[in-house]
Amino acid sequence: MQYRQIRAFLILRITMYEIKPLNKKEVPGISEKTMAIHHGKLYTGYVNKGNEILQKLKDLRASGKAEGNTTFSELRSLKDAETFAINGIYLHENYFDLLGGDGDWSKAPELSAAMVKKWGSVETIVSWFSTCAMAARGWSVLCWDSKIGELRHYNGDAHNQGGVWGCIPIIALDVYEHAYFIDHGSDRKAYIEAFWKNLDWIKAEKIYLKARAVRL
Repeated sequence: MQYRQIRAFLILRITMYEIKPLNKKEVPGISEKTMAIHHGKLYTGYVNKGNEILQKLKDLRASGKAEGNTTFSELRSLKDAETFAINGIYLHENYFDLLGGDGDWSKAPELSAAMVKKWGSVETIVSWFSTCAMAARGWSVLCWDSKIGELRHYNGDAHNQGGVWGCIPIIALDVYEHAYFIDHGSDRKAYIEAFWKNLDWIKAEKIYLKARAVRL
C-alpha cells in the first residue's frame, strides 16, 4: 500500500459507538418509566448523534474543505457538538451501570478506604457530594485524578463543562431534571437519596481499581 493510500486510510478511519443495553433490577425511587425514557430516548440520542457527528467530521476531513474559523464554521460547530455528545455517552453509561445495587459502601473496601483517607469518612464525602449535586445543573462526579494520584470531586453544568482532563469518572450522578422529575417533581434531594440507596459499590470499586492504576 502506497504512503498516500495509508495516510488516507488513517485519516478516514473512525470508531462508532454502540448503545449499551439497560439491564437493571428494580431501582426503588427511580421508576421504570423514568429509566426507560432516560436510557431509551436521551442516552440513545447521544449515541446516535455522536455517531452522526463523527461521520460528518469524517466527511468534512475527506472533502478537504474544512474551514477553521473561530467565529463560525461547520468544523467549529461539529467539534463543539462532538464533546457534548461523547461526554453525554460516557457519563450516562457510568450512571446507568452503577444503579441497581444495595447502597452498601462496605462492599468497596479500597474505594471507601481512599475516601476515608481524603475526607475522614465515607459519610462525609457522600454528604459533600450530595450537597454539591444540589448546586449542580447537570452532573456531580467523583473522579480519580491521574495527575496527582487521588480522588477529586467536580460539578458540571453540561456534559462538556466542569470536568478536568486527566480525571477518570468513578461515580457520576445525573442531576438534570429529566433524571428525577417524573418521580420526585422538584424534590431533587429525595432523588439523590434514592441514588445512593441504589448505588452498586461493587462496580464502583472495580472502576476505582482500574482508574487508580493510571498515573500521568
